[in-house]
Amino acid sequence: MSVVLALLVALYAWPVAPPHVTRGFDPPPQPWLAGHRGVDLASEPGAEVRAAGAGTVVFAGVIAGRGVVSIAHPGGLRTTYEPVTATVVVGARVARGDLIGRLAAGHPGCPVAACLHWGLRRADVYLDPLALLGLGRVRLLPLKAGE
Repeated sequence: MSVVLALLVALYAWPVAPPHVTRGFDPPPQPWLAGHRGVDLASEPGAEVRAAGAGTVVFAGVIAGRGVVSIAHPGGLRTTYEPVTATVVVGARVARGDLIGRLAAGHPGCPVAACLHWGLRRADVYLDPLALLGLGRVRLLPLKAGE
């Protein structure tokens, strides 16, 4: 395992337990096309949703009728969690594993009672959140344009 991958695995954890992926990361070939920009994790309504890694809550509210929590992490990464009834507020600092909300039912396409949609971005680029755990396809990006 590379040093970078080992570091990521040490810094991040599953946001729900036990983890069971019902739908994987399937980014569109072009940013404006349909795709699946995260992974869906099966769970139960009301299940605890925890911060995958340390960071600062940058959004905790409702978008299109669904509760969303978004956390900014070091290195320009941002994770999102939905549908979640937030227990955190914007500006809160969280550690890996801190409770950030409770899972709500109603995620479209979920084959069980409730699924957490877990997303990951660096700037405008969506990445596979399973890469944080050493499980997804790793895609290395430059820190700055042109590098």
